[in-house]
Formats: sequence, structure tokens, C-alpha cells
Amino acid sequence: MSLLPRDAGGERWLVSLIAVLCFLACLAAVGAAAADRAAHGWARQLGTEATVQVRPRVGETGAEAAARAAETLAGVTGVAEAQALDRKAAEDLLRPWVGDAILPDLPVPHLIAVRLDQDAPASAVTLSRALAEAGLDASVDDHSLWRGEVERSAGLITALAIAAFLLTAGAAGAAVVYATRAGMAAQRALIETLSLNGASDGAVAWLFQRRYALLAATAGAIGAVAAMAAASALRLLGGTEGITPALPVAWSDILLLSPCPLLAATVALVAARFTALAGMKDRH
Repeated sequence: MSLLPRDAGGERWLVSLIAVLCFLACLAAVGAAAADRAAHGWARQLGTEATVQVRPRVGETGAEAAARAAETLAGVTGVAEAQALDRKAAEDLLRPWVGDAILPDLPVPHLIAVRLDQDAPASAVTLSRALAEAGLDASVDDHSLWRGEVERSAGLITALAIAAFLLTAGAAGAAVVYATRAGMAAQRALIETLSLNGASDGAVAWLFQRRYALLAATAGAIGAVAAMAAASALRLLGGTEGITPALPVAWSDILLLSPCPLLAATVALVAARFTALAGMKDRH
């Protein structure tokens, strides 16, 4: 049983503040996990696709060149499927960029959609070599630029999530520091009595450590449970792909929130100890 009276140093507002901080940190963690999952999913999908643009030679139509390129690529090791796109399919790809007004008069490129083997995909060099050997004038886009951008975005999201966690932990630690100082000021008479009866600085500090660690653990549990409920609601409302395919929340993301009470208690324990020991030294 703690010697400190209840609600010493404004414990109620401290619990509320840490609970809100933990709730926000948990939501940030779920969002980061979902965004990272989506980014890596896009990168994997881009890694199994390639696009080839064919330029017909003299005496050859674009459709004939595209058909010949598709046939050539279909026989390359590491290619699962190669299909020449008709004009309508090519226009559908260009429509979001140029609109409908000029599409009828625009010279649409002759494209081949290539689906690569997931286990051993053919490289852009291999595809280009095969096309050149077949006498085709073509350029290969293996989407490596887009994959790089997606992977960099995933790394940035992870870095932002870590920064958010560190800022939240810092804010919680600052709140505990303030509450510890306020608690020690409010319990000055009790601290004097304990010191006169032979209690060491560490023993007195432990009283505040234990109190605020328990409070932080309780607040962390409240914040984590609230975030779990919010994440579960988003998962249920979003169907099989979470909120949207761009942010696929998974049930496993909820497990990421379980260490929140322990982390909150650890931050409070460390902050309260250093603050209490510093306060006891200042009294001597």
C-alpha cells in the first residue's frame, strides 16, 4: 500500500493526459502499419509488371508490331503473360492525364502489358534484348522508378511513426516530471517525516516512481483499449481491405497496441525517478 495519499499532485489530469497521448500514439502506429503494408503491396505488384512501347518499322502497322512483340515476350523465360493493348485500352490509360477532348486526335502509343513470373521475374535488360533480337524497336519500362518512390514513401512513413512515438513519449515524460514535482511539493511534510525516520532518497523516490508508473500503466491501458476499439471499427467498416485499399487495416495491427501500458509505465518510471532523486538532492 502506498504511503502517498490519492490524487497527490493532480493525478486525475495526469491520467487523462497520458491516456489521450497513448490513444494518439496507438492510432499513429496502426496508420503507419497499414500504410507500410499498402506501400509494400504496391511495390510487389509493380515488381511483377512491365510495360513495353513498340514503334513500328517501315512497312509495318502498329498493331502488327505490337502483336509480334507480345508473341516474342511471351516466350521469354520469366514472363508469365504478354498482351498487346488495343487503342481503347491505351486511351483508358491516357485519359486521366490528358482528358477526353484530345484523345481522338492524339497518336496513341502501341503498348504491351507484360506480367512477370513472381518467383523469377525477367529483367528489363532481358526483355529489351529479346525484342532487339526479334528486330523490334521498343522500350521497356519495368516500373523500377515507381517502385523506388513507393519504397521511399514507406520508409518515410515509418520514420514519421517513430518520430510521433518519440514525441508522444517525451510529452508523457514531461507530464510525469511536472506531476512528480507537484506531488513532492504537496507532500513536503510527509517527505520530511520519512527522511527524519531514516528513509533514503531512493526509498522516497520509489514511492513516486511506483505511484506514477501505475497511473501511467492505467492510462496506457485506457488509451490502448480506446485505440483498439477505433481500429476494430475501421476494420469492420472497411470490409476485407480495411478502410480503403490505400490504407488496409488488419486485425493483426491491434496486437501492436498491447505493449502500450508497459511502455507508458516505463516512461513514467524513468521520469519520476530522475525527478524525485533530483528533488531530494535539492533538499539536502
